Amino acid sequence: MNSAAAPPTTSNWASKAHLRGRGGGGGGREGAAGRTAVYLQLPRLYDRQPAAHTKSNSTTTVVNIMTKRSNKSRTLHIQPSTVQPTPASSLLHQLPTPSALFPKHQYSSSTAADDESGHDRHPPPQSNWNILQRAAAMALDAFEDVLLSRERHQPLPKTADPRVQIAGNFAPVPEHPVTGLSLQVEGEIPRSIDGVYVRNGANPLHEPVAGHHFFDGDGMLHAVKISGGSASYACRFTETNRLSQEMELGRPVFPKAIGELHGHMGIARLMLFYARALFGLVDHRDGIGVANAGLVYFNDRLLAMSEDDVPYHVRITPSGDLETAGRFDFDGQLKSAMIAHPKIDPLTKELYALSYDVVRKPYLKFFKFSPDGKKSPDVEIPLEKPTMVHDFAITENFVVIPDQQVVFKLEEMIRGGSPVVYEKDKVSRFGLLRRNATGGEEIVWADCPETFCFHLWNAWEEPETEEVVVIGSCMTPADSIFNECDEELKSVLSEIRLNWRTRRATRRPVIRVPEEEVNLEAGMVNRNLLGRKTRFAYLAIAEPWPKVSGFAKIDLQSGEVKKFMYGPHKYGGEPLLLPQGGGGGGEEEEDDGHVLAFVHDEKAWKSELMIVNASSLEVEASVKLPSRVPYGFHGTFVSSDQLRSQQ
Repeated sequence: MNSAAAPPTTSNWASKAHLRGRGGGGGGREGAAGRTAVYLQLPRLYDRQPAAHTKSNSTTTVVNIMTKRSNKSRTLHIQPSTVQPTPASSLLHQLPTPSALFPKHQYSSSTAADDESGHDRHPPPQSNWNILQRAAAMALDAFEDVLLSRERHQPLPKTADPRVQIAGNFAPVPEHPVTGLSLQVEGEIPRSIDGVYVRNGANPLHEPVAGHHFFDGDGMLHAVKISGGSASYACRFTETNRLSQEMELGRPVFPKAIGELHGHMGIARLMLFYARALFGLVDHRDGIGVANAGLVYFNDRLLAMSEDDVPYHVRITPSGDLETAGRFDFDGQLKSAMIAHPKIDPLTKELYALSYDVVRKPYLKFFKFSPDGKKSPDVEIPLEKPTMVHDFAITENFVVIPDQQVVFKLEEMIRGGSPVVYEKDKVSRFGLLRRNATGGEEIVWADCPETFCFHLWNAWEEPETEEVVVIGSCMTPADSIFNECDEELKSVLSEIRLNWRTRRATRRPVIRVPEEEVNLEAGMVNRNLLGRKTRFAYLAIAEPWPKVSGFAKIDLQSGEVKKFMYGPHKYGGEPLLLPQGGGGGGEEEEDDGHVLAFVHDEKAWKSELMIVNASSLEVEASVKLPSRVPYGFHGTFVSSDQLRSQQ
């Protein structure tokens, strides 16, 4: 059954489960000999006591499983615990629809997630465990069963409930081999677009056994290659160290930072994980990251990132397929994790980045890479507490570093709470650090109370007023993404001015007419002007939250808003602005280019890539995709010239 054909409701979601049949599809990698692809007719519901926002159900579902290799079927009797069937046209993400059924399986990856220096420290496969390891595995599995039995009788908050977090088009999909340049196109793809649009997202390989936040999912890349007006599509997991080990074990064993690590159960899960590591059943020394958030093309490499690890290098094949080359630490230079939003200066081609630590000082470090990948020494940023720093900004001379009110307090787990805490008594501030600084004592701080920007879109200097202007989306409540809250979330596009002489800050909404104000999250300015004054920003209209019903082109000078709405029952994600010529610079107008965005029709249950003129906001082409594309995170465009030089 076509995976794009029907929504994952209780009655009719069929998917190729996450076993990866790599054979087939033009240019796709061949599957390992004897690999079995499993087709599931119905999902198993998440087996847990329903929380207050769910309804109970206790029927039995019969699932027929057919294997491609043997052509034999067997039957599973599954006990669902919640959820009535719902129409495809409903707002699926708000309903307690279940996660997909993720079969237990083993997998031997052809592109193991070793680092590129050749290290391979994965634990031995289960078949090679010694007697002590087998005994330890049995004992620890029994301990986990006890944990799960207790957890299933405790209601989950919506921010950690899989029935909410991965319902509807937030649900995962299987890999899809590259299709070849044969996809249906409505309209005409501009000839100036020549390369590969790649978008990252969270796509859990295995069914969650406990709490799960959307941000916890394994990284999956969706790629559309465009050449000569034609397009192909592929999607692949980024084969992280974590994913490779869980494939081998056939179940999730690495702790989920947001969905699971709460209170005493979170402490128990950490103890369980490190006990398994002690006996060599898992290995965390090569990272625990999911690489599901950001993407950057730097130094001839496409890098997939999440802020809990170093990046992963992913190669784009000539056919437009994706292959994980391995964990990339810049030839041993990067000794710590790197946030998922590094910045590339469009003129110097340097890459700027931050790294934060939630356990020990220094809690925050700044560093940069030269265009040929040489890392600078770390600059330690003086912070008294470990703070969430998801994004930052650069100007021609400064790095803009937020120090805001969402902090990490691991001791809260001992008290039974979440380690991600909104600290209301803390005063938010922004730091200005010169890009060539050698020490954190050089930073200049400006207080900006009650400000939390999850993303910063751009910044530039205005010497005549001795200010740095920062454009970001200010979110309230600040911790609402991570902790359940009854207050309605707002994300207000704001202009923040930081005076480097007086150390004072001011803030105002960019959109000056209150009736035109909308939630704006995820997007970008023209990246050829990053760090310089820009007039336009292209940002997702995050309504109804957390869905994206369109995008807005905002004039940062006048506050004028022009909206492009995807249409009835259609939702998307981050709009990617591709400047004319694929981002190569030149004399073009700032808004001369195209906006690319994946869009999903929740009524027809089909996905497409929309290509919209960035100046006129008129649709120029729509690429019809062969598979559902879940809502995801951030993307980039790799030009054909870059593809020819990639490593």
